[in-house]
Amino acid sequence: MLRTRIVGTGAYAPEKVLTNLELESMVETSDAWIRERTGIVERRIAAPEQASSDLATAAAERALENAGITADQLDLIIVATVTPDTPLPSCAAYVQAKLGAKNAFAFDLVAACAGSLYGLSVADQFIQTGKVKHALVIGVELLSRIVDWSDRNTCVLFGDAAGAMVLAPGNEGDRGVLSTHLYLDGDAAGILHIPGGGSRMPASPEVLEQKLNKVHMNGREVYRFAVRALQDSVRTALQANGLTAADVNHVVAHQANLRIIEAVLSRLDIPLERCHLNLDRYGNTSSASVPMTLDEANRAGALKPGDVIAMMAIGAGMAWGSAIVRW
Repeated sequence: MLRTRIVGTGAYAPEKVLTNLELESMVETSDAWIRERTGIVERRIAAPEQASSDLATAAAERALENAGITADQLDLIIVATVTPDTPLPSCAAYVQAKLGAKNAFAFDLVAACAGSLYGLSVADQFIQTGKVKHALVIGVELLSRIVDWSDRNTCVLFGDAAGAMVLAPGNEGDRGVLSTHLYLDGDAAGILHIPGGGSRMPASPEVLEQKLNKVHMNGREVYRFAVRALQDSVRTALQANGLTAADVNHVVAHQANLRIIEAVLSRLDIPLERCHLNLDRYGNTSSASVPMTLDEANRAGALKPGDVIAMMAIGAGMAWGSAIVRW
């Protein structure tokens, strides 16, 4: 059976590290408060001259090298991001040019922190139909540009990074993407959003003064929604493939908050030790989170042929999803 394989992974994080201790001098917070509530110790911040396409290109180049293919072999590039270089054209257009991937069509996808899973699912469909042979899915965010650095409830959470996956068809039995499951509840959009800066409320002195062009979040409601939605989506994915929690060798989860991950895995009866974690070093990197975490596990040699990987992510929208991959 033809299945989509993840044949290469890559990631990139900017050099600048912003620690919790440094944040203590910026907002009313503490290292202990941040660690206890989120599990985050530090995060990366892009240099002033860096744009999302720069981070995305760096991660993509590493993924292509890992896959053993060149940019001109790509047929499709999907860039999942809420922080494109410009409103027009897409971030994907800049990435395609920087890679020299002239044979690939490319577009952006907006699903916030679930973006990479959405991108994986879309690319899987193109490969399954035979329309595409090699696809590149990138999650990239410069969240430092859209957070309010005076809001201690949000600015401590986010970091800048990019992660990438190269996908290709495979005929190795049941190895590959077994299924993906995507969801959205637009009625919950108000618990995590940027209210200003778009067509509803264009940029203006008032929007900037009130910081309506920055991330606004109801943390309590996001936590409740995320725990419920993620556990249900992973259960659905396992059941769709005749698997149980005991069959899961690895969990690659969106790194938003350690307490969310712990609560979801506890309800699924999956040991936390099976979940690859890096949010202590990078914080919440939104759409970059899943491919970045997968790349770390891949390069560490943790993923063995035949291993079952459960992926899950949730973000603004509220958009969320899950996937089962047999490595």
